[in-house]
Amino acid sequence: MTAAETGAGSTTDSAPPAAKLTLVTLTAMVVGSMVGAGVFSLPSRFAQETGVAGALIAWAVAGLGMLMLAFVFQTLAVRRPDLDAGVYAYAKAGFGEYLGFFSAFGYWASACVGNVTYWVLIMSTIGAIAPALGDGDTLLAVALSSVGLWGFFLLIRRGVKEAAAINRIVTVAKVVPILVFVILALFYFDASVFADNWAGADYAGSLFNQVRGTMLATVFVFLGVEGASVYSRHAKRREDVGRATILGFLSVFAVFASVTIVSYGILPMAEIAELRQPSMAGVLEAAVGTWGQVFVSVGLIVSVLGAYLAWTLMAAEVLFVAAKDKDMPRFLSRASSADVPQPALLMTTLLSQVVLVVTLFSDDAFNFALDLTSALSLIPFLLAAAFAVKVARAPAGDPAVAGRSTRGELVVAALATLYTAFLLYAAGLKFVLVSFILYAPATFLFVKARREQNRRPFSPGEAALCAVSIAGAVLGVVALAVGWIEL
Repeated sequence: MTAAETGAGSTTDSAPPAAKLTLVTLTAMVVGSMVGAGVFSLPSRFAQETGVAGALIAWAVAGLGMLMLAFVFQTLAVRRPDLDAGVYAYAKAGFGEYLGFFSAFGYWASACVGNVTYWVLIMSTIGAIAPALGDGDTLLAVALSSVGLWGFFLLIRRGVKEAAAINRIVTVAKVVPILVFVILALFYFDASVFADNWAGADYAGSLFNQVRGTMLATVFVFLGVEGASVYSRHAKRREDVGRATILGFLSVFAVFASVTIVSYGILPMAEIAELRQPSMAGVLEAAVGTWGQVFVSVGLIVSVLGAYLAWTLMAAEVLFVAAKDKDMPRFLSRASSADVPQPALLMTTLLSQVVLVVTLFSDDAFNFALDLTSALSLIPFLLAAAFAVKVARAPAGDPAVAGRSTRGELVVAALATLYTAFLLYAAGLKFVLVSFILYAPATFLFVKARREQNRRPFSPGEAALCAVSIAGAVLGVVALAVGWIEL
């Protein structure tokens, strides 16, 4: 569901009352946003980095860190009920318009790049029986993915209500094959294989490096935990936003961790690491035969198409709301007579198309898109967590903040901030620089929005931040050109 479905109006600023979402619908939005391509790639992604011990630690760290972030979104929904569109609105309120713009753009860009992983994984899945598609990164695969990309664009243009109805059905359908995988893997679980995988393989390195290597994968699969927050202005009851966030997170966390751990009881770690994506299909094939691979592959396609729909809608919502708040150019606030924010939807599809073409030049298209998606989301998450620290420290009686601050609230916000800062470190310089290559040119949109309001393009502080982003982008381009970093 986008802003258009919920009453964004047409091409004017007037709008009918927004449709209201229940707790069940908001929870389904969180689950639907989180369960997508990532879960089907977890066995191989983890086995490339760590064994059972490292995986357990990694999920404990990621689970605790993301739970703190989930609590942050829950708290902010209640303490700052005036802020809508979640991540973007929190960054703007806490740290100014330019960083708020960066947060909106980064969150939107991460959704667009994440959408590319869905098409790569679909083509890789079909590539198991159609070698011309390779691992989803051949010219034919990109061409077919592009057809799908624009097909969904046309579907959503017809009317968002139809798309939202499809999303509700798919959210239920996609969870079933994942649960079946876990049950069957437990039935065929080999304790001796699991024990051999405990410490990890020779290539895994130190335990710290093993855990660090899994962090971007865990960020990717947890993207969407903020889904209810993005739609906070549409909730029937404000407190349902936080409840939906926690319920959705805990449900999905249990499933994701289970998929990873049970896989270590089916095949040796080195063999899991070499499986083509979706590696969950290869694991189940080893346990029950060819039908297991087919079963997971069909489930993956249903899951991925549903997640793609959810993220396309969410990305358009962020651009649309930012434009309504005059932090993006005015043209992005327009909606069609069918209540679809077409300019925002078109920009979302265009960026996904560009990244899809870039995958042709990547050594590992799926993992490149996955890691870049995670890296782009980290700055918006870090700013939201840091804003929660500011809210927790707000003096009593602050008219902008509802309720009273508690020590527990401050501790949760601080832990969430530390966790997201650690994730930036775990991502490494490569993906930070590649992120700047996207962030810096986007400043053109910020400048255009300011000029539409007859305002100065930058304040002195914003000009300094712009200079840093441009310097990072230049360094990133140079690093790519001379081979310091590779896609």
